[in-house]
Amino acid sequence: MQQRRIGDTTVSAIGLGAMPLSTKEDRPGPEEAEAVVHAALDSGVTLIDTADAYARDEGEFGHNEELVARALRSYGSAPDVLVATKGGHTRRGSDWELDGSPAYLRRACEASLRRLGVDAIDLYQFHRPDPATPWEESMGALRELADAGLVRTVGISNADVAQIDVARSIVGPALVSVQNQFSPGWRHSRDELAHCAGHGLAFLPWSPFGGVSAAGSLDAAAPAFAEVAEELGVSVYRVTLAWHLAQADVVVPIPGASRAGSIQDSAAAAEVELTPEQLARLDA
Repeated sequence: MQQRRIGDTTVSAIGLGAMPLSTKEDRPGPEEAEAVVHAALDSGVTLIDTADAYARDEGEFGHNEELVARALRSYGSAPDVLVATKGGHTRRGSDWELDGSPAYLRRACEASLRRLGVDAIDLYQFHRPDPATPWEESMGALRELADAGLVRTVGISNADVAQIDVARSIVGPALVSVQNQFSPGWRHSRDELAHCAGHGLAFLPWSPFGGVSAAGSLDAAAPAFAEVAEELGVSVYRVTLAWHLAQADVVVPIPGASRAGSIQDSAAAAEVELTPEQLARLDA
């Protein structure tokens, strides 16, 4: 599989967004969920993205982190994987809320460390800006986590260009990535993607197929992608991820999967070559 860089670490060009393993109403059972993670590893995936808030509700907060940790422990050999998680989202019942305060982020990071069973988190990402906490304070908290050795590198999510620059100035070289929504139907983060490419920050598109509810109708929603897929004899999902990779060499899409076959198909996207003419059609 193609490889990309996140900071000083080399990872697979396609990652696994583990969210559907915990948040979907029809989510797989524990054994099937572990099999999805194992299938990703077997396919050469070396980046797994999770979050403490990836759960059905408040009562099972941390479920996804525990699932990922268990799947990595049960894999046949010790995998060389970068595990990225997030903090800053909270849950009240099944609702999503925010807390970007330094005190909360410290507690959240320490809890994630325990659930993942590690001494330091490979990539710790601030999940989403909290209007109740100045962005600078949240970034200062991330810098403190890195300085304390609790996290090896830092990322931010759902950030605009100005917020990226503030994060760069406060977090310093520990800041290595930005995770924003980006897909055929949601291209509003083009400026942030270009900004990341200009500053050597990895750009991790979340919901690269448009989200859990939209992924099943991607053929109809993105007809140009379906046409190219038919020309190449591959799935529309492979074409979509190949298009992501063609945007810049800092892009590492993290498609979600709840079945082993889905992540195997996604991983194969790293080998799809789009012609300039096909890429122009998809960009249009």
